[in-house]
Parts: sequence; structure tokens; C-alpha cells
Amino acid sequence: MKSPNRNGGPNSFSNNRVTTALPPPITTMNEIIVTEIVGRRKRERERDEEVKERERARLDKLAEREREKELDAIKEQYLGSKKPKKRVIKPSEKFRFSFDWENTEDTSRDMNALYQNPHEARLLFGRGFRAGMDRREQKKLAAKNERELREEIWKKDGVEESAVEAAALKKKEQDADMYDTFDMRVDRHWSDKKLEEMTERDWRIFREDHNISYKGSRIPRPMRNWVESKLTTELLKAVDRAGYKKPSPIQMAAIPLGLQQRDVIGVAETGSGKTAAFVLPMLTYITRLPPLSEENEAEGPYAVVMAPTRELAQQIEDETVKFAHYLGIKVVSIVGGQSIEEQGFRIRQGCEVVIATPGRLLDCLERRYCVLNQCNYVVLDEADRMIDMGFEPQVVGVLDAMPSSNMKPENEDEELDEKRIYRTTYMFSATMPPAVERLARKYLRNPVVVTIGTAGKTTDLITQHVFMVKESEKMYKLQKLLDELGDKTAIVFINTKKQADFVAKNLDKNGYRVTTLHGGKSQEQREISLEGFRTKRYNVLVATDVAGRGIDIPDVAHVINFDMPNNIEAYTHRIGRTGRAGKTGVATTFLTMQDTEVFYDLKQMLTQSNSPVPPELARHEASKFKPGSIPDRPPRRNDTVFVH
Repeated sequence: MKSPNRNGGPNSFSNNRVTTALPPPITTMNEIIVTEIVGRRKRERERDEEVKERERARLDKLAEREREKELDAIKEQYLGSKKPKKRVIKPSEKFRFSFDWENTEDTSRDMNALYQNPHEARLLFGRGFRAGMDRREQKKLAAKNERELREEIWKKDGVEESAVEAAALKKKEQDADMYDTFDMRVDRHWSDKKLEEMTERDWRIFREDHNISYKGSRIPRPMRNWVESKLTTELLKAVDRAGYKKPSPIQMAAIPLGLQQRDVIGVAETGSGKTAAFVLPMLTYITRLPPLSEENEAEGPYAVVMAPTRELAQQIEDETVKFAHYLGIKVVSIVGGQSIEEQGFRIRQGCEVVIATPGRLLDCLERRYCVLNQCNYVVLDEADRMIDMGFEPQVVGVLDAMPSSNMKPENEDEELDEKRIYRTTYMFSATMPPAVERLARKYLRNPVVVTIGTAGKTTDLITQHVFMVKESEKMYKLQKLLDELGDKTAIVFINTKKQADFVAKNLDKNGYRVTTLHGGKSQEQREISLEGFRTKRYNVLVATDVAGRGIDIPDVAHVINFDMPNNIEAYTHRIGRTGRAGKTGVATTFLTMQDTEVFYDLKQMLTQSNSPVPPELARHEASKFKPGSIPDRPPRRNDTVFVH
């Protein structure tokens, strides 16, 4: 017998189905409870982790403070600490009785009527008159009143004016006018005055306005414009033809000295127009000499200009030819990378000016291609750069090949023989390292040192930016800067020839119009690169320090130091390729932790030029002390020695 189905199956006692809500299975309830417990425990674990994290951060801060205290203690041990000085109060001051009033006070102020109703003087204070009095008007009014008073008395008494009295009154009026003229002469700016009206005060203001400073004796006045320069008519026409509207400060100061054939050391910032400052006096000197002929052309040139690089020498040649346009003076350049036989042949044909690099010029002298028997005018352009490049022996060899009998006497007070021609030496440099000073002491006689601005300083027209980067970030940041360049031009400086080729190749692949310039290229390739960059066929020039000195490329908007140079002088000359001839420019430098040798000098230069200093550079220890110097420290007797 089958038992009935309790779940209402087909064998149940009733055929009617009753639908009721059944409770959830036990397994489902257990899952819900387990899920809640797991979630609660997870939240508790997260809270515990947050508490532990906060505790760890607190402990880390405490540990960091302890480390800082320990470092401060070490620094204090070795460097010492500045203890505030306690003010010592004298016993007489400490125990002195204090009255309600000071002995300097006027206790009768409240009782005196003069203090209650002071007289108000209506003077001319604040209107440019000393003590509120106009001396000119007083003199004029006094002379006028005296004349009117005398005329009234003479008319009343019927007396005629005597010649003596008329002369005395006239003199008083003239004296009044003289004071008026004097005051007007003082009141006017130097630019509104004629040359003969300039006072000593005006010249001082003029020098301050143009940042000109001299060191030497018997210094002539600087020239204010080309008309006052005492240059020949032909040279003034050439200057006007070249488009030089106003002389630069170095030209204002150096040209009058050159016209007097004084030895000059010019220290000026880059892009200041130094080339014209020595070329124009040199051409003036040559025009006073007899013209070259078959009799004297074998004795060599009249003047020699030495420059550190081929590009700078050729640039000086172009400028000299430009200024000698109306004079018929022949100029020859002697540089490496070209046939020395051809250059020697050109010299033997006769020329007044030779512009050369020191090494090639010494080769020509040693091979007897040329002599310097009648050369009494020598210019050393970028002298510090020539010394840096190791050309000091060649420079000395060339200077020793000139006639030593034409050197000026060392005693400045000794009179010069008017019939003799003495050697004139010009030396231009942006900095004055010891090697350059040694050359100057040996070969220059009583030189006048002309400084424009500060030695080694960059021009205020250059905006400097320095970024601390990693080596791997340089290429990305360089491309980002070049993307913002537009149609303008930029020079990218690299320290090595191999790296320059690599960077240029990378930029070329990315579509930039780029060319390279370094010592590994032939002279023809270097000239093609420079010409392409000048004509803006290329707008990016990747170069080594070959292009960092003297080369004048107009309208360079941006200089980028892909690699920081090894010394601050090279940095100064690199960024000097922009901001030239009164135009503004931008210089950007990528700095890495491998450049610590120049951190101190770079920080000082940025600070002096009011340029932003990166925080990483400002905080770095290498930027706080000059390399090789020993920081100030307290005496060792103050040291504490710990014995275990």
C-alpha cells in the first residue's frame, strides 16, 4: 500500500492545490549571514589598514624630523652656529630713573604762541629750486628794480645817466643773464646740448647712461654720435652705407682712444659691436701711411687682426671690406682649411690688412710666405677664447715676429718721438683670465681698459631659463621648444661633435630644417652650413663651441644649451649669440646632476641678471660654495670628540 504524497503530488488525498509562501531554504539564509560577516570583517580590515597607514606616516614624519635634527647637529658641530648676541645693558641705564618727559622735549610748546600760529612760508620747494628760491629770478628782478629806481630818481632830479653808471647797470644785467644761461645749461639733458656745452657732470651722466667705465690715464672724451667721431669723410660714408645709425657704447669709448693710437683693452658683453670699434681706428691709421707700392709691398701688411676661429676671421674680413669700400684698402684672410700656398701668393701681391687665425698665420711666417716688417697695428679679438683653445704659443710667436723697436716706452711720462711710428695693440675680450692679463702686461704699453657693463656679464636683453632635467628627457624637451619656434631661428649647442651629429640626425628625421657646424667638418661644409642658416634655409643650427664665440648671425631668437658647458665663460658666449644689436633673445639651458662644477657660477650669474634660479639648483650644496674653496667653519677647539 502506497502512502499519500505530502507535497500534494498526484497521489495526495485531495485534488485541490493550495498555494502558500514558503520560507527560504536554510542554505540561502546561511549565505546571507556569511556575506554580511565577510563584508564586516573586510571593512574592519580596511579601517585597521588606514589606522596603521596613518600611524606609519606619523612615525615617518617623526623619523624625518629626527634625521633633520641629527643633520643640523652635525652641521652645527662642523660649521658652527650663529648664536644671537645678548644686549648688555649698562647699570646706569638699567637703574636710571625715568621721568615722564625727555630732556630734549620743549615743555614750553603749549605755552608759546609761536607754536600755536606758525607762519606759513610760500616758497618753491619741490619745483627744482634749492631752498625754495629761484636764483635766476632774484638776479633779474634785482637788476630791473635798480634800473627803474635809478631812472625815477634821475628823472625827478633832472640828472642824466653817466657812462660809468650805465656800464655798471649793464654789467649787472649781463651777470643776471649769465646766471640764467648757467642754470639752463645745468637743467638740460646732455642729449640736448652741443659738444662745447657739455660739463663734467654731463660726461659723468653720459658714461653712467651707457655703462662705460675706464681704467687708465689721459683718457679722451667718448663720442656721442658719428659726427663727433673725427673719422674721415670716406669712413663716415661707409658707416652710413653699412646702416650704422648710432654707435654702440664700446664704439663710443674705444674709437676715440684708437684715433689717438693708444693701446686698448676692451672688455664688453657679447654682441656689443666690438668689430667696428677696432676696424674703424685701424683703417684711419692706415690712411695716414704711404700707399703700398712695388717698393714696400714685400715688407708685409700694415695691420694684423687675429681671431680664434675661421668663421670669426671671415666675418671680420667682411666687416673690414665693408668699411674700406671708399678707401681702396686690400684685405686678405688667412685661415685653416684652405690652400696655404694660395693664401701666401695673395699676401705677396700686397695687402694692407691681414685677418688670420694664429696657427695659420704662424705657419705662413715660418714658411716665409709673409713677413711683418712694417706691421705696427695688431688686434687680438676674443683673446680669452684664443687662450682657451691653446693658441697662446702661436699668438706669442706672431707678436714676437713684429718689429720690437717700435714698442712704446714703458714709462708713460716719457715723450714720444713725433717722427717715429709706434706699435698700437688692441685686445678685446669678454673676460680677463690670468693668461690674458699676462699677455697684456708683456705686449701692451700703458693700456686704457674700457669696460662696458661688468666683465663676463650677459646682456640684459637676454631672458635666461634653466631647467633641471634627466639625460633621457633632453630630446623630448628640445623638440617641444623647437615646436614653439615658428619661423624664427635657434642655435642648439652640444659639447661633442659626435653628439651634435646624433642630435641633428634625430631632428632631421622629425622634420626640422636643421644643419650642423663643428670642427669635424671641412671649411667648405662649414661655410655652406653658415650661409644656409643666415639665409634661413635652415632655422635650426646644431653646433659645438665653434659657433659660440664671435660669429654674428643676425636675428637668432633662441639659444638652447642642450649640454651645459664646462665653464661659465663658454656659457656667457654661447647665450651671447642671441640678444645682439639691441634686439631681445631667449636662452634655455638643460642642466643635469653631472654639471655640478658650474652650479655655483651659474647660480651667481642668474642671480646677478635677475633671472629665475631653479629650486633644485638653489638648494644643491655645489651651488653654495665655489669649487675648490673651503667653507668657513669655527675653530677646531670648539669641536666635540666622542670616545667609545
